[in-house]
Amino acid sequence: FPPLQERSLSVHCGQDLGPIVLIRLHKWRLFLEDAWFCKDVRVTAPNGTLYRFPCYQWLEGVTTVEVREGSGKKPVDDKLQILKEHRHRELAARQEAYRWKNFAQGWPRCLNVDSIFELDSNIQFSRIRASNFTGFLIFQGASHFLSGFLLRRSSWNSLDEMRTIFSRTQGRDIGGCLLCCPVPFL
Repeated sequence: FPPLQERSLSVHCGQDLGPIVLIRLHKWRLFLEDAWFCKDVRVTAPNGTLYRFPCYQWLEGVTTVEVREGSGKKPVDDKLQILKEHRHRELAARQEAYRWKNFAQGWPRCLNVDSIFELDSNIQFSRIRASNFTGFLIFQGASHFLSGFLLRRSSWNSLDEMRTIFSRTQGRDIGGCLLCCPVPFL
């Protein structure tokens, strides 16, 4: 996969597989830096049924990821043994990834790491998105402050006058924040 590009792959199967509840993605290392981000996998069965498998993970080096079908179920809804085993393995992996320690008596517990760079890249990705969102909020606040929105002591004369303040940043690319904030602000 070339960097910064989205790809769709088609894989054809000669027989009906029945309901698809779990998929495995295998990734091999091809180059020095060959990590790629898998948003989701969509499978269309011969009968037209669409199965969606949300992944939203970075795949780095040699790895195998198992992804459940994305309809969302409670543990009690898992009737198949393979799904029960998958849920158990996933819980054990998360407990290993998120090790906790006591920072100080009476304080909430925190992650048991010395640096954020010790964390898995999927956790770091969330940190990056959060910082982008924070930057966007700071930009919006500064924009409204400069446009007189925050210091305004009187009411607007019309709705159109109010719209002019909120429309000043609409449509601008603010450091990639539109990726983490797909819902446009007024």
